[in-house]
Amino acid sequence: MPELPEVETVCRTLRERLQGVKILQVRVIEGRLRQPVAADFAARLEGRTVAAVTRRGKYIVAGLEGGWTWVSHLGMSGKLTFRERDASLEKHDHLVFTLGEGGELRYHDPRRFGLCVALPSRELDAWPPFARLGMDPLDRRFTGDYLYPFLHRSRRSLRDLLLDQQIVCGLGNIYVNEVLSRIGVRPTRRCHRVSRALSAELVREIRALLREAIRWRGSSVSDYRDGNDDRGGFQWRLRVYDRKGAPCSDCGTLIKRIGLGNRGVFYCPRCQR
Repeated sequence: MPELPEVETVCRTLRERLQGVKILQVRVIEGRLRQPVAADFAARLEGRTVAAVTRRGKYIVAGLEGGWTWVSHLGMSGKLTFRERDASLEKHDHLVFTLGEGGELRYHDPRRFGLCVALPSRELDAWPPFARLGMDPLDRRFTGDYLYPFLHRSRRSLRDLLLDQQIVCGLGNIYVNEVLSRIGVRPTRRCHRVSRALSAELVREIRALLREAIRWRGSSVSDYRDGNDDRGGFQWRLRVYDRKGAPCSDCGTLIKRIGLGNRGVFYCPRCQR
C-alpha cells in the first residue's frame, strides 16, 4: 500500500499538472471500489477547476472551485497517472478524468481497494475517515510529548501502535519497519516499555526517514508509481523491509522475518533489542 512518502509524491506531481485545470468530463468505467463510486460523482466534478491539491495521511485531497472537494485513496494497488487522450485504456483503468488543458488523469486499481469521493468542502473535517485521523507525522505538533502518552498506556507492540491511523496517520508497514531499525528497537517491543526519551528519538527518526523517502520519491516495492507513472527510488535504500536473509548493513547478521498480525515484520536480531 502506498504510504505517506508515496502519497506525498503523487500529490506533488498532481499539484504541478492539475492545479488550476478544469475537469471537463469524468467517466466511471468501474465503480465497485472499496467504497462504491457515487452515482453523482461525475456530475459533482465536471466543469469544476482544481484549486489546490493537498494530503491528509494517505488520502489525496483536491479542493475544487465551487465548494466541493475530491478525495482519493490509492488502497493497496491504486495509482493516479496522467495519460494522453488518445492512449488506449488499460485493464483496471476505472475512472478517467478529461482535463481542460489536454490529456487525462486515470485512476487505475487492480485490487479495487481504493476510493474516490466528492464531498462538500464544509463537511470535510466531519467526514468519518478524516474525523478519526490521528496526527500527521510531518505536522509540527507531532512530538515525543504527543506520542509518549499513547505509548505509556498501551500494551500493544510498538509496530502495531505506529500503524494505528487514529494515533499517527500516514505510516505503514514499510516505514515502521525501517524507523525501528534505525533506532535499534524490535517491532515486537511492548509500547509501555518505551521511555519518554526514546519516544522523542522515535519521533525525530520518523520525521527524518519520511523526508528522506520523499526526496527519493517514495518506495516502489510493488505497484506504486507517481502521477507520471514513474517509479520511486527509496526501495534501494531500505535497511530491513523485505530483506529477509540479507545481511544487516551494520553488523552483517541476516535479516529476520516474522509474522505479526497479518503482515510480515523485518528486523536485525542483533542490532534491534
